[in-house]
Amino acid sequence: MKLLAVPYIIIALSFCLTQKINSQTNNHMMITKTIDTTLPTIGILIFEEFLTNEVVAPMDVFTKKDIGGKQLFNVILIAKEDKIYISEEDLKVLPDFTINNTPELNVLIVPSSNHPDKQINDTVLINFIKEHGKTADYIASHCAGAFMLGEAGVADNKKIVTYETGSAALQKQYPKLLVMDDEIVSVVQDGNMITSNGGLVSYIASLDLLEQMTNNTQRKYVEEQLLINKLKQ
Repeated sequence: MKLLAVPYIIIALSFCLTQKINSQTNNHMMITKTIDTTLPTIGILIFEEFLTNEVVAPMDVFTKKDIGGKQLFNVILIAKEDKIYISEEDLKVLPDFTINNTPELNVLIVPSSNHPDKQINDTVLINFIKEHGKTADYIASHCAGAFMLGEAGVADNKKIVTYETGSAALQKQYPKLLVMDDEIVSVVQDGNMITSNGGLVSYIASLDLLEQMTNNTQRKYVEEQLLINKLKQ
């Protein structure tokens, strides 16, 4: 009987351990990032099933220091709630701030998901974009993030691009937008708004914006850090 009891003990301990891990995961406390108020702040919005490339690309570009080792930007992740968010590719991410305690943003970046209707119908996210779209120096979107800009009304009468094959749907849903042909245009800027097809093209859009906010020297330096020159060979 003692031997038969061992597996049950192991199962019970395993269950308790799993419960403890899940509890810690669901009830963690956010560690808010320290903001250097002398630097511009880049805010990247995240939500369930976000596309990883479209979040990683601007982080990769704007967190790079200059050639002298100086930090140029605050880069933060923003979400509705203080919890773990899981990307389409199963990357688990914690936000730095929620939409209720977001600091002033110089740039708001809106990625996408494979189910953009979920985000379009989320009035909390859309109102956040609407609010910060009025005050940010720049606003950017990648892939179907363009639909969220359209829903928020921050892209009316501006040139915009979305994912490949998505232009017709974007134009039909938001007739006030000046939607570019996604088969020809991969990145477009109109005033303080820059949009892209998403995916790896998000890197190009992020580099374009970096160059505007710094200079061509910093862009080339970051491209070297990312080994983008290797991809051009």
